[in-house]
Amino acid sequence: MTSSGIRVAQVGCGYWGKNLVRNFAEIGALAAISDGHEPTATKMSVDYGVPALDWTAILSAPAIDAVALATPAAAHAEMAIEAINAGKHVYVEKPLALNSADAGRIVAAAQAAGRTLMVGHLLHYHPIFNHMRKLVADGGVGAIDYVFSNRMSLGKFRTEENVLWSFAPHDVSMVLALVGEEPAQVTAQGAAFVTPGIADWATMQFVFPGGVRGHIQASWASPYKEQRLAVIGRDAMLVFDDTESDWGRKLALYRHGIDRTGSAPVAIKAEPEYIEVARGEPLKAECLHFIEAIASGTAPRSDGAEGLRVLKVLERGEAALAASLAR
Repeated sequence: MTSSGIRVAQVGCGYWGKNLVRNFAEIGALAAISDGHEPTATKMSVDYGVPALDWTAILSAPAIDAVALATPAAAHAEMAIEAINAGKHVYVEKPLALNSADAGRIVAAAQAAGRTLMVGHLLHYHPIFNHMRKLVADGGVGAIDYVFSNRMSLGKFRTEENVLWSFAPHDVSMVLALVGEEPAQVTAQGAAFVTPGIADWATMQFVFPGGVRGHIQASWASPYKEQRLAVIGRDAMLVFDDTESDWGRKLALYRHGIDRTGSAPVAIKAEPEYIEVARGEPLKAECLHFIEAIASGTAPRSDGAEGLRVLKVLERGEAALAASLAR
C-alpha cells in the first residue's frame, strides 16, 4: 500500500488494463477509470468504488495526478501529450508510440513540463530479471560474449502488427539493459505463413559496439510456448526461463567450460545451479515504481528515454524484416 497520496486514473480497462486497475487499486492509488465500452466502465466503477470518467473529465480533474494508458498504441502519442499538457504524469503501456518520431515528441513534452513519463516494460520489474541483471553487472558470468531471447507460442494471430512488433519489445528492452549499450548493427529475417504480409516468425540479430552479439527469435506459429533469455559469458551461462512453473527453477547458472588443451576444443558440461530469488508480482512492482518515481521526482527504470531506445531498435529491425519479406 502506498502512502504517497498520488492518485492515478486508469484509461483502458480491457485485456491488460484490467490488471492495471487491480494493481493500482491494491496499492491505494486508483482514483478513476475510463473505458470506451460502457458496460466495462460501469462494472469497474462499481467493483473498485471509483468514478468512471471520460477523457476530458480526467484531464480537467485536479485531484487526478497521473494517468495510465492501456489504449490502442495508435492513440498513445496524442493521449500522452494531451495528459502531459494538462499537468498529469503519464504511464504508457508498451509500445510508447508506433514510431520513434512520435515517441520523441512525448519524451520532449514530458521533459518540458517536468512530468514523469514511464513505459510499461513489465519485465524490468520481474524479480528474476532484476536478479539476473545484477549478477551480470557484478561479473557473475564474466565478460559477455552473446545474449539471446526466444519468445514463442501458438497464437494469438495478429492481422495488423507483425510478431516482431507484438512480441519483441520486451526482449529488446531486456537485451539492451543487459548489454548496457545500443547495437551498432541490426539485421532481421522473417516469414509470413498465416497472414500475407504479416510476419508470424522473425529473428533479429545484433552486433554491439563492445563486441557482444545477440539475437531475438519471436513466433506465434510455434508448437510450444517458450520465453527464455540467456546470457553467455566467458565464465558461466545464465538462463531465465519464464515458462518454468517452479519459481525456484526459473533462473539457472551453468558453469560450463571449454577444454582447449587438445587438438580440438571440448565442452565440459556442468549441472545447472538454480538461484533462489524472492517472489514478487512484476506488475504490482511496476505500478509502485511509477508512484514512487512521481513522489520522489526521480526517473523511472523504464522511462521515456528507454522506451525511445527500444523503438529505434525495433524500427531498424522492422526495416530489415520488410526487406526480407519482399525477397
